[in-house]
Amino acid sequence: MKPAADRLAQLLGHFLPGPLPVRIRAWDGSQTGPDDAPLVVLRTPDVLRRLLWQPGELGLAEAYVTGDLDVEGDLAAALSHTGRNVRGRISARPGPVGMAAATTLAVRLGVVGPPPKRPDGRARLTGSLHSVSRDRAGISHHYDLSNDFYALLLDESMAYSCAYWTRPDDPAYTLADAQRDKLELICRKLGLAPGDRLLDVGCGWGSLTLHAAREHKARVTAVTLSVAQHDHVTERAAREGVTDLVDVQLRHWRDIDGGGYDAASAVEMGEHVGDAEYPAFAAKLHDALRPEGRLLIQQMSRGTHAPGGGAFIETYIAPDMHMRPVGRTVDLLEAAGLEARSVESLREHYTATIDAWRSHLERRWSRIEDQVGRTTARVWRLYLAGASLAFSERRMGVDQILAVRPTREGASAMPPTPADWYAP
Repeated sequence: MKPAADRLAQLLGHFLPGPLPVRIRAWDGSQTGPDDAPLVVLRTPDVLRRLLWQPGELGLAEAYVTGDLDVEGDLAAALSHTGRNVRGRISARPGPVGMAAATTLAVRLGVVGPPPKRPDGRARLTGSLHSVSRDRAGISHHYDLSNDFYALLLDESMAYSCAYWTRPDDPAYTLADAQRDKLELICRKLGLAPGDRLLDVGCGWGSLTLHAAREHKARVTAVTLSVAQHDHVTERAAREGVTDLVDVQLRHWRDIDGGGYDAASAVEMGEHVGDAEYPAFAAKLHDALRPEGRLLIQQMSRGTHAPGGGAFIETYIAPDMHMRPVGRTVDLLEAAGLEARSVESLREHYTATIDAWRSHLERRWSRIEDQVGRTTARVWRLYLAGASLAFSERRMGVDQILAVRPTREGASAMPPTPADWYAP
């Protein structure tokens, strides 16, 4: 009987002309493909059955997270190699003769049959897009996974956003240092002084909230939809002795009340707002600020052709995400009456940040599996590998946008240069 790997190569040849982009080891131990290519292990015919029932990115992702498909070596490197070698090569659906041959090969490989069981962990949201209840469910799916899990993945500040790597070549410089430098940069851009009122929308686990209160003596209103995050920030504020400066509120951004804030921030929260809702979000932030108050948005960007996170991310990680080119976000902020004063790209910084999280994930793998289970751990391994590539290959970006609410007369109270933001 012909080895399974050879039949697989024949089958793939009907859809991907030319040499295989990877080396394949099939479930019967047979191998095929270039010796110097990444090794992809297919442990069962269910890999192909998943692709039959769920073609494309999501089927491959589910084959990986279930363990039906595995990759030896660095996953991001394998994904990058494969992407470069298949780009522009995937052919249209074969003609009748080719489809008949492909079907015969699929039957012989045991591919044809009922769909395999889908892995656990899919987001299951109901209700109108970006309604309060649906947003709460989406945020809970992603951020309420487990505080203990995120503590293993992140640095001690629990900052779950792009860091700012000021000394990337210094081996003693850590993720925690880069996150602290990011938090300090935000506070400097916002011009925080003791007693200033800061509105931190989408506060996460409180890294910026607590830094602003502890280091700059700002009075911070921290807003989140996540119960786990609300409780965590409340406990941290008490532990760090800044309860008198921190007010943690469990509410949707639409329900923020009051105004007169000296500064506002939304660090990688705007991606969850939605396209149609973003003008109202920008207006809410404008109205929350006093004249000459500053706004810092740190937000991921993406081309208009791919505004979401992709099928895998939207199904398993962050449902209902929406991103746009950074210039379009600036347009929306200025349409709300704000004036953009600075846009700084942190794209390469995000690759470094995600790679640090990936390193934590691999070093603490057994503990992470104990916390969230093998399937979820593999979801995150795949997610972080793909995210690292998305930023390094410029399919995604991330930017800090500093804006101000000018007075009626046009005054901004901004410094003449940004030199002090970057002072040692």
